[in-house]
Amino acid sequence: MITTHLHPSPTPKPRCPSPLHSYSHHHLAVHIPLPRRHRHLARPPAAAAAPDLLASVESVASAASVLAAIVLVHESGHFIAAASRGIHVSQFSIGFGPALARFRLGPVEYALRAIPLGGYVGFPDDDPESGFAPDDPDLLRNRPVPDRLLVVSAGVAANLAFAFLIVYAQALTVGVPVQAQLPGVLVPEVLPGSAAARAGLLPGDIILAVPGAAPDPSVPVLVDLIKASPSKKVPITVSRTAPGAVDRQSVELTVVPDTSVDGTGRIGVQLSPNFRVTRVRPQNLADATVLAVREFTLLTGTVFDGLRQTLLNFSQSAEKVSGPVAIIAVGAEVARSSADGLFQFAAVINLNLAAINLLPLPALDGGTLALILLEAARGGRKIPREVEQGIMSSGILVVLMIGIFLIVRDTLNLDFIKEIL
Repeated sequence: MITTHLHPSPTPKPRCPSPLHSYSHHHLAVHIPLPRRHRHLARPPAAAAAPDLLASVESVASAASVLAAIVLVHESGHFIAAASRGIHVSQFSIGFGPALARFRLGPVEYALRAIPLGGYVGFPDDDPESGFAPDDPDLLRNRPVPDRLLVVSAGVAANLAFAFLIVYAQALTVGVPVQAQLPGVLVPEVLPGSAAARAGLLPGDIILAVPGAAPDPSVPVLVDLIKASPSKKVPITVSRTAPGAVDRQSVELTVVPDTSVDGTGRIGVQLSPNFRVTRVRPQNLADATVLAVREFTLLTGTVFDGLRQTLLNFSQSAEKVSGPVAIIAVGAEVARSSADGLFQFAAVINLNLAAINLLPLPALDGGTLALILLEAARGGRKIPREVEQGIMSSGILVVLMIGIFLIVRDTLNLDFIKEIL
């Protein structure tokens, strides 16, 4: 889960920062599809291991750099918005915990910290040693509602703008991927020992027909049919490529879905729309702009819809929520397979961080925005500081616990860790 939002700014002294004055970022990177990983049964020769290790280090560094840049952009949004309004800022940090490097430029301390859960911009509103009077008009808490809304929302705005610039750069350099829909439903993965495996379904099969469906079934139609058919025979027609062959052939199979705990059927496969991806390169800047807007709109819709599905079906989709370890692992695989894929990786992570931070939850930007809007609805009467700090402190604790859980879980799921264990 990397969040890039609100977590306590690690100050030199152990005091609880005001929720409005420390934008730490912890973002849940949701519904990032983790590629299948294959454990190697034999250790490669030493001569081959060195280049592989170097390539792995380079790909991990590329993914980590992308993630760090995204956090930097988000925090810079908060920082620039505050500076543009003349609001006092005391800290700008990437990461949390002990400082690996720090320096001071004017009144602001800049730091790179050890825990890569995000970053924060710190404000001196509650620092008795800041030298600012409690009623200083340039403290964030004393600014009118529009100024505070601008500062808090600027991180999300920066991520959205950065995502569009990434997509635009992709359009100008390598082109934008365009999906051409093909008949059938793809089966990317079949669980060993599942009903699908027993029936003879193989990864890479394309389901072309099922009973009671149109000639070209969709993923939702298949899912509904399987759920409604526990322990019943379901004939399916699949297309597959035989070993050593080039052309695909049609195969008739019968699958009997197992019965889930809730009484619905399941067959143990991953289903995906069947499509072919081609790259479209623009002829000029106008074409690039049109392609970038179209791709940005598509990615934004996909990310926000994925977040909605995750929240509505959290018990089933919680495993798809990834932390910084898993995000870097996925990014490293993307970098190894194709440097072009880093464009989409970076854009999707940006959009995920923006979407998560808009949630009206304590310790996220959306939670702070909700409190400011509540204050505005109360006619400008501020929420008692004790109440505000209690809400944010509890949210910070929850987000930190989730972040630690995801880091531990994702680390234990890494291939080399599994081999050690």
